[in-house]
Amino acid sequence: MSSKIFDFSNLKGDLMGGLVAGVVALPLALAFGVQSGLGATAGLYGAIAIGIFAALFGGTPTQASGPTGPMTVVSAALVAAAIEMMGSLDAAMGIILLTFLLGGLIQIIFGFLNIAGYVKYFPYPVVSGFMSGVGLIIVILQLFPFAGLSSAKSTVAVLQDLPRLFADANLQALLLGGITVAVYFLFPKITKVIPSALVALISATLIAYFLKMDVPVIGEIPSGLPALQIGGMFSIDAGAYALVLEYAVVLAVLGSIDSLLTSVIADNMTKTKHNSNRELIGQGIGNMVAAVIGGIPGAGATKGTVVNINAGGRTRLSGTLHGIFLLAVLLGLGSLAAHIPLCVLAGLLIPIGFKIIDFKGLKHLSKVPRSDAAVLLIVLLITTFGSLIQAVGIGVALACLLFMKKAGDLSEKGLEVGAVADLDGAKPWQDELEFYEQYKDRVIIKHLYGPLFFGFTSFFKDQVDAHARDVDAVIFRMDRVPYIDQSGLYALEDVIFDLRENGIEVLMVGLQEQPSDMLRSVDIIDDLVEEEDLFESVEDSFDYLKKKLSNG
Repeated sequence: MSSKIFDFSNLKGDLMGGLVAGVVALPLALAFGVQSGLGATAGLYGAIAIGIFAALFGGTPTQASGPTGPMTVVSAALVAAAIEMMGSLDAAMGIILLTFLLGGLIQIIFGFLNIAGYVKYFPYPVVSGFMSGVGLIIVILQLFPFAGLSSAKSTVAVLQDLPRLFADANLQALLLGGITVAVYFLFPKITKVIPSALVALISATLIAYFLKMDVPVIGEIPSGLPALQIGGMFSIDAGAYALVLEYAVVLAVLGSIDSLLTSVIADNMTKTKHNSNRELIGQGIGNMVAAVIGGIPGAGATKGTVVNINAGGRTRLSGTLHGIFLLAVLLGLGSLAAHIPLCVLAGLLIPIGFKIIDFKGLKHLSKVPRSDAAVLLIVLLITTFGSLIQAVGIGVALACLLFMKKAGDLSEKGLEVGAVADLDGAKPWQDELEFYEQYKDRVIIKHLYGPLFFGFTSFFKDQVDAHARDVDAVIFRMDRVPYIDQSGLYALEDVIFDLRENGIEVLMVGLQEQPSDMLRSVDIIDDLVEEEDLFESVEDSFDYLKKKLSNG
């Protein structure tokens, strides 16, 4: 790791990347602030603090961090619970900001304890169900603001109040919200140089302002640097400690998962490797600073990170500049933001909510193992209409119990249940020795033992990525894999897709019935692996490759 804080070798690219990421982050920061229940100002403060400090101290040079949908949903749930406990927002602020502060501190501790190494073991159905639930929460909670009405703070209350939505909707707000959504989706067809969210925000706000539309607006945003909010944090009632700890842990875990997933995307785009533990430390510092100035917590923002990289950002200078740009907006244009209608922000958040929903996982519900489908749906429903904390805990516990039952069933049938192993290709099996000696520089043989499930998917992907390079073909020996769960299915899909993108042919040997059914049900066989690349015996695959490689 370089001892220098900033690397100025890519100054032009980093300046452009930071500017574009900041432009993308601005409307979302305001919208997420309103969604949290703390106001647009809190969203902007959070975006500034996390954007600057997570970039300075984090472990992903191109990461652009700020408020995100999942983190905002948890923050909104905390705000609602704290207000219910204390009676008003002012009385609850100490609880809320202390929770944000503790959540950041826990992230820093995660970084020092290498907790990042365990985040990857979350089962896909749990993550999918949770993220889809978060997306639904965002959509449901924005229905009333989209129609120019005040909204209840829970999804259940919103659904119960739906008759008011149809009876009292503000037609001007609906029109303005519809214009926002239309611009958001249609403007990229004209050009992608300018972020459509910003164009939608500005154009709809100008329409409302000049036509003097009667719609609710953000209201006053304080100008100047934010004040410190430390005082009220440490004078809260002892009865609130359980609430503080509960939500702080959830924010820390969710923020860590959210950030590390974005870090992986950044790695894939830049062909680099992030430092997971340092990333959690940087995110934790950013969230603690955000809490101290009254901002909402956040994480690595996928959209901001992608546009930063695409615009030329390559070092931590780009992420820092993205936060500084938002600070400059706060200092210079805060008064103008007061005129932004809430229905316009709702028009930005509703498409974002739909983007968070994992439609891929939902589409495959009837095709994946029933236990995985059940876990996904249970987590989705509990997340959307119950407790986010309980949703994750129940989901992980169910996934583990159901896998243990499946492992027991496989053992009773005499099928081998072990760990994924021999992935480094260093130990050819007896029936591979002759072929291995002749083609070891051109073909890699991957051995898989036992079920490919959520506990081994990350290790499997890392091993294939580390060893399957600069070769012509990869053979997956699947004859000892009796079962694949949803996590394993998508991990295998990602691995095969990456190999094919690099021009490497993928062959599969000895597919058993359940893995074969799963791979066919989601079209991995046909779309990524052709029928001619499936073999019953390894000898058949060797004969096929010998002919192909000799002709090539």
